[in-house]
Formats: sequence, structure tokens, C-alpha cells
Amino acid sequence: MRVRDIMQTEVITVGPDTTVRELADILAEKKISGVPVVDEQGAVIGMVSEADLIVQDAELHFPYYIQFLDSVIYLQSFHKFEERFKKAFATRVSDIMSREVIAVSPETSVREAATLMTDRNVNRLPVTESGKGGGRLVGIVTRADIVRAIAERE
Repeated sequence: MRVRDIMQTEVITVGPDTTVRELADILAEKKISGVPVVDEQGAVIGMVSEADLIVQDAELHFPYYIQFLDSVIYLQSFHKFEERFKKAFATRVSDIMSREVIAVSPETSVREAATLMTDRNVNRLPVTESGKGGGRLVGIVTRADIVRAIAERE
């Protein structure tokens, strides 16, 4: 069985300039937990989910540091703090989306898609013509789609 056999072809998407508020409204209204972010040509440039929104309400902890000879040495990753800080005060989807897109093609086997979801801990995979991020979106496959396919096969 191939992804093309179980994917959803009517996909709810957002653009990079969609506001975080609009995104929250879309996710709540459509009762979905994430969407692909596409550019004007329909190419997938990112993914955004409830987890990206939740960061905005999470407490921000400044990393521990020590001062030594007029220098500041961070004991934890300042880069991680910087990412969380940007997401906490973001106003646009482009500020909070995951830019690493894990995608599949319509010809990918359902087993391979399921393995990819498990290994990369993602709930949905955009389906692109090329099977890569940056490709034109043609559908989406979710964990629920795979579970349905398993149930129907049995």
C-alpha cells in the first residue's frame, strides 16, 4: 500500500505571514493539531503545530551562567534559550514554524511513512511531488490515516 492510497488531498495550509493568532483560530476551528506552511507556489517551506504555539505560554528560563574575567560563560545552551525566546514573542508563523520539513512522496510505502513518523516523532507528513521539503504539496498523511489503513486491512 502506498501513501497515495491513504493521503488526504484537501489540505489546510497557512502561509509564512499568517499571524500566530490566525493559526490558533484555524487549529481550534478545524480541530487539527498542525498544518504545512506553504509559499505562493504551493511549496512546503515548514510545518507548524500546537507544540509550537504552546511555547508562547510556557515559562522562559534564562540559562545559568557564570562570570569569569569580565566574560559571561553560559552553563546551558544559549542558542536553545534564544530559539524559545523568539517563539515566545513571535507574531508570525514564520517565526515559530519548524523549517526542517520531513516529507514523503505519493509513491512512498505506508510502512516507510509509519517508520518515519515513529523515528522522527512527528504526527503528520506532507506529501510532495518530489518527496522532499520544498516540493509542491499534493497531500498530507497523518498517524490517524495510517491507523485507519491498518484497521481496514485487517
